[in-house]
Amino acid sequence: MSIIYLLLTILIIFITGPTWAQTAAPSVIIPQSSVVHLEDAGKRAHTNTLILQLGDPKAAPPDLFGATPQLPPFPGFNYETPASLACLYGLVKATAGCNPRTLKTNATTGSKVVAIVNAYDAPTVLSDLKKYSRQFGLPAINSANFQVIYAAGTRPPYDQGWAQESGLDVEMVHALAPMAKIILVEAASNSFVDMLQAETVAAKAVAAAGGGEVSNSWGSEEFPAEMTAAYTAPFTKAKVVFFAATGNNSPPSYPAVLPTLVAVGGTSILRDSAGNFIAETTWRRAGVGPSMFVPRPGFQSSVKAIVGSKRGTPDISAVANPNTGVWVYWNGGWYIFGGTSVATPILAAITNSANHFKTSTTAELVKIYANISKTSFRDIKQGTCGDTQSFSAALGYDFCTGVGTPHGFSGL
Repeated sequence: MSIIYLLLTILIIFITGPTWAQTAAPSVIIPQSSVVHLEDAGKRAHTNTLILQLGDPKAAPPDLFGATPQLPPFPGFNYETPASLACLYGLVKATAGCNPRTLKTNATTGSKVVAIVNAYDAPTVLSDLKKYSRQFGLPAINSANFQVIYAAGTRPPYDQGWAQESGLDVEMVHALAPMAKIILVEAASNSFVDMLQAETVAAKAVAAAGGGEVSNSWGSEEFPAEMTAAYTAPFTKAKVVFFAATGNNSPPSYPAVLPTLVAVGGTSILRDSAGNFIAETTWRRAGVGPSMFVPRPGFQSSVKAIVGSKRGTPDISAVANPNTGVWVYWNGGWYIFGGTSVATPILAAITNSANHFKTSTTAELVKIYANISKTSFRDIKQGTCGDTQSFSAALGYDFCTGVGTPHGFSGL
């Protein structure tokens, strides 16, 4: 083993942690909406958001970093900004290090619509998005590029965890597809009846706007009826490409396991002490592996030796480790968010920015798998994943990160 590989391995362990991140300092907060209840499988959805606790847990959000609030990026904090993400994933001209502390060049891409489906109401989402946009020099938010739709026709009740999810999702989409219109569709509750109704509303709105993407950061443990029409039909619509988070624990979750969604996994971003990019590796807690019930779809025939007879996840990945997470402004304060809830809207936004606008999710997936091991993706070859860390990153497709992470637009 070379000394360089040994040092990189040590760094990976330091970043990703030998155990679940709550045992490390700073600690990782799991919102109540992200707590998985097995009895909810097929009945109620959960978010996939994690929050990195950096400051005094008793402090109010505006004072999270001290008595005199600062604005990100903070000196000494290497968390991702719109500019650093655009650099890392090839949306802008490459800059050495893609350093979030210094880089200011944002993406100028995106068109048509990206819809986001979440439960409950997020009353501060508009003001938060405006603050986020001003801070990072993104296009201003107005009625032409941002809309909220109540799926049931009336304003839903409030839930903090789901409101955080909505704030995260809209900010990630605006960061990486800043010229696209964002539609946030709020389900009346996190019941599957309401979530799937919202999915249908979102898909219809995207198709009516000429096409685009629908991002789903929510999920559920798998259940036997997940392949019946009631649970699959809302995720099929012409001119719409659907994305879903694989979850923050293995095995992967519904609806990401369905063959009509792009299943989005998670990675870790490794940086040196100055904030410069070193490598992208696996995130050990991402939902990964074969589905329990969904057969292997045709677009995965080229990787059947890896996935076996069942649908394999993820298809593609982006940053999700909260210890290497992203800045988010929510309800008056700056936070670091992680989880596959981060990766999913990032991938939906980058796909929108590619300006290819496939006629279906299947068409999008066929192209992704046709570009395995090409320069279209950053092939993640370091790290492990799964409940017992039984899967390893490898050349080409693997269960930890799928085909890897975007490297420009050609693979999407």
